[in-house]
Amino acid sequence: MPKKEKQGIVISSKMDKTIVVRVADYEPHPKYKKIIESNKNYKAHDENNICNVGDTVRIIESKPISGDKRWSLLEVVEKAR
Repeated sequence: MPKKEKQGIVISSKMDKTIVVRVADYEPHPKYKKIIESNKNYKAHDENNICNVGDTVRIIESKPISGDKRWSLLEVVEKAR
C-alpha cells in the first residue's frame, strides 16, 4: 500500500525540527450536499528547519517519530511571501 501524501499550509514552526501543517478537506454534506471544508492539523518532521509560517508544503506518512508525530516533510511547494 502506498504512503499517503497531503498538502497544506504551515501554521507553526516554533518547535525544533517539527512543523504543524493545516490540511483542508472538502466533502459534501450527507443530506444537503453543500461542500463543507474541514481542517485538520498534522505535526510533521522537518529535519533541516527550512519551513516558515505560511509556506505551502507536501507531507508524507512515515513511521512514528515521536509521541504524536507521524508525518515527514516531502517538499516545499511554495514559500510564503
